[in-house]
Amino acid sequence: MNMASVEGQVQAAPAAEFQRPRMIRFSDCDPAGIVFYPQYFVMLNGLVEDWVSEGLGIDYHAFIIDRRLGLPTVRLEADFRAVSRMGDHVTLGLAVERLGSRSMTLVLRCFDAARGELRMQVKQVLVTTSLETHRAVEVPQDMRAAILRGAPSLA
Repeated sequence: MNMASVEGQVQAAPAAEFQRPRMIRFSDCDPAGIVFYPQYFVMLNGLVEDWVSEGLGIDYHAFIIDRRLGLPTVRLEADFRAVSRMGDHVTLGLAVERLGSRSMTLVLRCFDAARGELRMQVKQVLVTTSLETHRAVEVPQDMRAAILRGAPSLA
């Protein structure tokens, strides 16, 4: 799934992309006034939490605390295309590229929709784990069903 051209222009979002607007804050930036790259990972982690809770309808807090399941990252590939500055209004997007039995591959991106500019994109593999054993477990059926409802092409 290539969502951006070489020039960094934003292509149309996948039909199943979960999106959230976000303003770049002072706390996101380094002394040069641009987003300090690890802050993108913090922003995108928040997007994953919102996607689970709001996009999939599964309470993220209960998923972790009550159900004792986790979604640790086992692979992360980032591509930085353009800077984001304090005060910029961007959109964060998340699409499921692959759904396996115990893992999922997400494509997450930060872009300026008004300018048609991709700022950065990440391919992330999450594995569903038991927080008791820290071993991979099957993606829970309610989560699988919600993902497939949002992205039927994965079925």
